[in-house]
Amino acid sequence: MDASQVEVNNGGGHRGRNTAIGGGLAGLLGLVAMLFLGFNPFEEQQTATPAAGRQQIGERTDLQAACQTGADADQNEQCRIVGVVNSIQNYWTGAFAASSLTYRNARTQLFTGATQTSCGYATSQVGPFYCPADQKVYLDLTFFQQLQRQFGASGGPFAQAYVVGHEYGHHVQNLLGTMNKVKSGTTGASSPAVRLELQADCYAGVWMRNAVKTGYLTQVTGEDLAQALSAAEAVGDDRIQSRTQGYVQPDAFTHGTSRQRTKWVNIGYDYGDPGRCTTFSGAI
Repeated sequence: MDASQVEVNNGGGHRGRNTAIGGGLAGLLGLVAMLFLGFNPFEEQQTATPAAGRQQIGERTDLQAACQTGADADQNEQCRIVGVVNSIQNYWTGAFAASSLTYRNARTQLFTGATQTSCGYATSQVGPFYCPADQKVYLDLTFFQQLQRQFGASGGPFAQAYVVGHEYGHHVQNLLGTMNKVKSGTTGASSPAVRLELQADCYAGVWMRNAVKTGYLTQVTGEDLAQALSAAEAVGDDRIQSRTQGYVQPDAFTHGTSRQRTKWVNIGYDYGDPGRCTTFSGAI
């Protein structure tokens, strides 16, 4: 495994209120409704820095010694993420080359509590996200516990793999220029923002179909797919709104319904072809 594609930040940081992205239970519920943000989750906070007195971000940890074999990935959650990232980027490198394009690897940072990014100062409350300014995926692994406890996802290794695949789908969109066509802050049931997120879901499904070819797995089982679909369903706009505010508000959708999210993961998986991820045309 190539652990150089993943870094670990164990600095912790402040877990309380953060002026850039909110804090406390109310802030958490509002931010959960924006999980899997496509680009710059902090809007105008790109130059944000930690407030005075906050614990500074810790040193990066080298995973190379710990993550070398498939057995390491089976026994170590961080090594499992390394394996997923390796597989995803292996697939997209080949897919881009097949279209005479060049894929650029994006690093993933695993952090605890908070971290500084080129898109602003982030806490774990914002959920997993991709920052186009530094072309990195950011992930606090405690997010997966929250996904199970608060939103009923079944959990499991492929739930994690789906989330990582989705965020790297945004990296693909960034490289292809798709993100530049979507104005930030747009909402609505068929908005460009929703279409962007559903395409990233589809791209995650495409990778899942091709994961065996990258050498990451010997097979993708029905249980694997069920774990991924459970995670996608758990973060549908309608389901999150129902659980957090008691009613569904389609004009505030940013990511798509549970049905749409599982639909597009399935389309990606069924065809294994990014050309089928046509969320920007027709009905979704």
